[in-house]
Amino acid sequence: MSKALLVIDLQNDYFPDGKFPLWDTDMVLQNTVSAIEKAMSQEIPVILIQHIANAAMGIAPFFNENTEGAEIHPRILAAAPEATIVTKAFADSFVETTLEETLTGIDATELIVCGMMTQNCVTHTAISKSAEKYKISVLADCCTTVDEMIHKIALNALSLRVQLVPFAEVL
Repeated sequence: MSKALLVIDLQNDYFPDGKFPLWDTDMVLQNTVSAIEKAMSQEIPVILIQHIANAAMGIAPFFNENTEGAEIHPRILAAAPEATIVTKAFADSFVETTLEETLTGIDATELIVCGMMTQNCVTHTAISKSAEKYKISVLADCCTTVDEMIHKIALNALSLRVQLVPFAEVL
């Protein structure tokens, strides 16, 4: 089985001083950096997924192209300087992106998913129709959203479809 680590939307706008700061980002950032380091030590490819708002739909409240807020957090870039970056405009990281092509190119059969926001982009990617052919696990301690309650509700819903694991157990 060939694994890939998908790191979804760890972008500046979701951190303090960003346009839409989320809950518990310091812990998620540290855990995600550790997960990336662990994956790389096992030669598991890391794919960074970056949301860029669709300009054709008008100016979005955040993640606008060519803004500091839309940039991937510098600690994530430092941890995975050679990672492939896939840009997206929808919650599902497979929709109108190069993700499937990237995964095919590395013969991935298992996806380890983490990122922001748990109830939106993480969930939509993990249970995407396009993800059905992969073994999926979500690193619950490398995800966050607007608050703890919504995060836990989303993880509970995801648990019916995918495996939830702490990063230390899967990588």
